[in-house]
This record gives sequence, structure tokens and C-alpha cells, in this order.
Amino acid sequence: MTDIAKLDLTDPFARTRALFALPEDVIYLDGNSLGALPRAVTARMAEVVVREWGEGLIRSWNTHDWIDMPGRVGDRIARLIGAPPATVTVADSTSINLFKVLVTALRQRPERQVILTERGNFPTDAYIAAGVAELLGQGHRLREVEADELETALGPEVAVLMLTEVNYRTGARLDMAGLTRAAHAAGALTVWDLAHSAGAFPVHLLDANADFAVGCGYKYLNGGPGAPAFVYAAPRHLDGLKQPLTGWLGHAAPFSFARTYEPAAGIAAMRVGTPAILAMSALDAALDVFEGVTMVELRAKADRLFDILAAVVHELSPELELATPTDPGKRGTQVSLRHPEAYAVMQALIARGVIGDFREPDILRFGLTPLYVSHAEVQRAGEILVEVVRTRAWDEPRFKRRAKVV
Repeated sequence: MTDIAKLDLTDPFARTRALFALPEDVIYLDGNSLGALPRAVTARMAEVVVREWGEGLIRSWNTHDWIDMPGRVGDRIARLIGAPPATVTVADSTSINLFKVLVTALRQRPERQVILTERGNFPTDAYIAAGVAELLGQGHRLREVEADELETALGPEVAVLMLTEVNYRTGARLDMAGLTRAAHAAGALTVWDLAHSAGAFPVHLLDANADFAVGCGYKYLNGGPGAPAFVYAAPRHLDGLKQPLTGWLGHAAPFSFARTYEPAAGIAAMRVGTPAILAMSALDAALDVFEGVTMVELRAKADRLFDILAAVVHELSPELELATPTDPGKRGTQVSLRHPEAYAVMQALIARGVIGDFREPDILRFGLTPLYVSHAEVQRAGEILVEVVRTRAWDEPRFKRRAKVV
């Protein structure tokens, strides 16, 4: 028996793999873009549609407690990101939640005008920040610097340090605790995007003393395409919390239909409008797979998967350059490789049943999701990748035609 086979035989996550509906003959390494379907979601959706909606109708807001679902699901996510209960709620999209917390944070630093971020941060974060600065019309501006320049750029004009913990292209991981400490020492607040962190490895929002955080539900949390996002505010920010999108379900008494707005207490103030019950129910069911999962063990397996794929590529294909840091403490749970024909290489891989994704200009990206990916699959994926590169199997017109979604 090979060492790889032994790892799978003793893998504690064989149990969770069985909880996913995975297509045969596919090695799925794109859970960092869209998580696989947990089997429980199918049954849960049928129950919500047929029984709760179909039979319960509007009564289910009370009888099935739809109205408090954002907080309940938020508490389930809180455990995975090192946040206390009642500090996370599920609502809207990552971009909308980022808008809310940025405005909220900027209002707490009215004498400062700069939103500082890493150059190369996920574009939507920069777009939202620039849009907030323009909308407020108070001289705010977005400043982008390299990751190794962030601490020295924290001057007295910086109001908010806005960062994504794991870089979407390279998989490089920032030091949340250290950068938050530096920001606070400079008088700034922090906003963290956990899109490539939540559900992937242990996150420690409270221990890091982060101010605000946002993240999506459809990547490592497996909530389905377009799943609702989540938003976090540190306990010290909850008293009197008020955000700019003052919708009726963020009101202290939404069914009083008062003519003036009074924010709900605590994290519930981050709610805006009617929650998307069907989508939120799917996310809720998907989170069942994390029951009994220790995030430290999850991370340990992700590191093993990384080592397997990196070793295969390093040994067999010098044309592929590893873009992800090899130090486990400085990376997330993805492998990013550079190749000048990365798009075509990825399409050739997908045609052979290995699904990853491509990021401009030259990144092949593979998400390592220990809940359902085996050690043998990762080794086989590496071998197929090397074969595609060695034989130039990617060099066909069909693999170079760009689709709308890449």
C-alpha cells in the first residue's frame, strides 16, 4: 500500500466526504470558488419549499422562525471564524456587507480620509472602497500599497485598513493579528474579508482583535451559488451600532412600522431587508458538515494536500511556477501555479475531469477542500496537470476560446 493510500485509509475526513454529492470521474479542486453540494441541502430545500413555504405559507415566519434565521446561521459561522455568539449575522452579499462596514468604520474616524489596502486585493473590495469614498464626498480616498508596505503606510491619515486575509490569486495569507495590532497602534480600524478563509482553516477574529469582517457563503462554506454572505462586528462595536443601509429589518422594532429609524440592538443592526430564506436555508444545511469538525485538523489535512500537489509539480514539471508561499503560516488552502498559457491549460485539465480555475494573467488555481478532497485525488490531479503541460495538450483552439466565466 502506498503512503498516499494509507493517508486516505486513515483520513478522519472520509466521513465528511460521504456527506457530499460528488460527480463520478471528476476531481473537484474549485471549492475556493464554489463549494460542492452537501447531500443534506437537497432534502432541506425540499422541506423548506414543500412544507414550510408550500404548507406553512406566511405563517412560517413564526412557526419555523424564519425571521431569526440570519442570527442563528450567523452563530454557526461564528464558531468557524473565532467570533463570539451574537457577533455575526447572515445577510446580503459580501460587497454590500463591505459597503456597510466601511461606512460604519469611516464614521468612527471622521478626522481621517484614507482607506488603506493591499495592491492586488480582490477587485470588488477596491471598487466598493472607491465608491464609498466618492459617495461620502468628504475627501476620502483609497490607497493601495504592496503587502510588505502595509505597516509603514499606516500614517495618521489612515482611517481604515481594509484587507483580504488570503489573496485570491496567489493564496498568500496576511498576518491578521499583527496587522490589526499595527493599525490600532496607528489609530485606524480594520476590516477583514474572509472570502478565502472562512471554512478553510482556523480564523481568530476575536483573538486578533479585528474590528469588522465580511465573507461569502458559497466557497468553503458550500452554501451554493450566490449563497448569502456574513458580516461580523467586534463586541466593542455592537453598542449603538448603526450602518448606512437603514432598511426596515435592521430596525429595533420592524413591525411597529415607525416613521423614524432606530437601529436594532447588536449585530442585528446589520440587517437591511427581508432575508432570502431559500438561499439561507441551503447555507444552514450546508453548515451541518462542519459539525464535529476540528478546524485545526482540517488545516492539517489541507497542508498535506498542498505538499502532495506541490511535490508532484516540482518533480515533474519545471514549466510550472509555484506562486503560493510554501510556509503554511503564510498561505491559505489553495495552490496557485503560473504558466504563460494558464487559461488553455486549465481548459484542457477540465476536459480531463480535473476542475480548477484560472485567474488573470497567468494563474492556475486549485482549491484544497479537505472536507471532500482525497489525497489520492490531489496526487492524480498533479499527474494529469503535468501530462497536459508536457505534451502541450492545451495547445488546441478549443481550449483558448474564452468563456464568460473563467
